[in-house]
Amino acid sequence: MSRRRTAAASGIGIAESDVYCRVHAGRPDGDGCTHKNGKETNVNALIALFGEGKDLSAIQMGARAAATFLIALIFIRISGRRSFGQRSPFDYVVAILLGATMSRAIVGASPALPTFAASLVIVFMHRTLAWACVRSHALERLVGGVERQLYRDGSFDRQQMLAALVSRTDILETVRKELGTEALDKVHSAILERDGEISIIRKPVADV
Repeated sequence: MSRRRTAAASGIGIAESDVYCRVHAGRPDGDGCTHKNGKETNVNALIALFGEGKDLSAIQMGARAAATFLIALIFIRISGRRSFGQRSPFDYVVAILLGATMSRAIVGASPALPTFAASLVIVFMHRTLAWACVRSHALERLVGGVERQLYRDGSFDRQQMLAALVSRTDILETVRKELGTEALDKVHSAILERDGEISIIRKPVADV
């Protein structure tokens, strides 16, 4: 059925139908209204599923959470394993910022597409900086920090402990967890790693 017959059957004048299709659909041909209605239907379906603004139903927020989860998974794969594996201060920044930014899309605090774009920028910055750290030891030390030797051969390094804000109690706690004792005669050294964990190096068996 042609556009003219459709307009006549619905009680709309031919001239009015021509003006509506040309002005609102931007197309002078017979498919203008159909094209516009199809796009409106798709947009309305997305709004019904994901909602709009902050006034969201439980189902809409759940749909946003599912979509955000999948997009976050893609971003983490792009970022690489180290962002949630090694846990240096550099990696913690990415995890915190990514979570805080993408959560805004779930609750409708910010538009979804700009939020995902900002998250993608954070991911690419992390990957680029990680790539640069692999190739520059000085940059790696600046961004990721360095390990600190807190204890060695019966002596605590007070200067390193003060710089790392680690107490004797913290070291003894780690010794208890790893060796099952507070005695330091089995400990060769204690090192604060870049991820904040304290590594305990045992003395060789012959020296114990």
